Amino acid sequence: MLDRIQGLRAQIKGNDLDCMLIGSAVNRRYISSFTGSAGWLLISTNRAIIAVDFRYVEQAKMETNGLEVFYIRGDITSWLPEMLNSSGIKRLGVESEHLSVNLYQQLDNTMKTSCPQIKLILTKSIIESMRMLKDENEIGQIKKAAEIGDQAMQYAREYMRTGITEKALAWELEKFIRQQNSEAIPFEIIVASGRNAALPHAKPTEKQINRGDTVTIDLGARVNGYCSDITRTFVNGNEDYTFNKIYNIVLGAQLAAMATIKADMSGEAADDLAREIITRAGYREEFGHGLGHGVGLETHELPRLGNKSNDILKENMVFTIEPGIYIPGWGGIRIEDTVTIKDGKIRSLTSADKSAHIQGG
Repeated sequence: MLDRIQGLRAQIKGNDLDCMLIGSAVNRRYISSFTGSAGWLLISTNRAIIAVDFRYVEQAKMETNGLEVFYIRGDITSWLPEMLNSSGIKRLGVESEHLSVNLYQQLDNTMKTSCPQIKLILTKSIIESMRMLKDENEIGQIKKAAEIGDQAMQYAREYMRTGITEKALAWELEKFIRQQNSEAIPFEIIVASGRNAALPHAKPTEKQINRGDTVTIDLGARVNGYCSDITRTFVNGNEDYTFNKIYNIVLGAQLAAMATIKADMSGEAADDLAREIITRAGYREEFGHGLGHGVGLETHELPRLGNKSNDILKENMVFTIEPGIYIPGWGGIRIEDTVTIKDGKIRSLTSADKSAHIQGG
């Protein structure tokens, strides 16, 4: 935590700020280790304060290891001016991506009225950029979450049967994941069968899984706040020509990307490696999302692997590689793994079997 505070202080100085006000729950946890659902961090060059209400005072003392704990009453406009007026702060950074218009206007009016010497500065992705580079402990937590995801995907392979509904299978998988000591699942599990699999973010329905259906399952687990993300596509019964053709294209694109993505490559260049294979096969328009996204305290964070992404992939970043082809009226196929970069190359953190055939009962 202390290293992260020092890193943030370097960012504050580099962005010509005196202090940062942090309200994002994920960023607040990353910097301070505080897991409560409400509170504010104020980090300056010489102070590190966590401001919480009555519900979280003792929790903040236990979790934040020496940060100044400030007991707040009322909304932020009632206590922030008093805290800042004698601080010498002139430029206060606020997270533009995590403030509502209403709250920003309240803060801006408060500063102009009660702290006219302080200017609010909108910042973007300062802490999110820090979070891109994972330390060994973070990667270890993600690996544990990935192992639970692998187990759940194997359980799906064994449990799936003809006649079960998408909702029932999704609930069975969620129970299994929690029974493996996962915290609350990081996102709603996707179980999409038959034509529903043409929807990249399909929600489980009461549709029954039939013989011959393509079934896409996207799930994740969470360990000590850190997430995993994995997708496999199965066929319930015997594959047909169309399934085999499209599955092999998607799998080939994913394996090629995993073999050739290297450190210092841009997110756009990484995306191109898989997209070119799918394009040459005639399915460019059916691969409508990016190749991947960062994974950590959130399942969708930086870096981004996709069109016009200038994010540079570095050692110890963690992200997904998930090409897909989606055909309305038929279905879809996506294969996804959570990976990291070690020694300049991709190392997969997920390892569930990628064979597609399931002989469901």
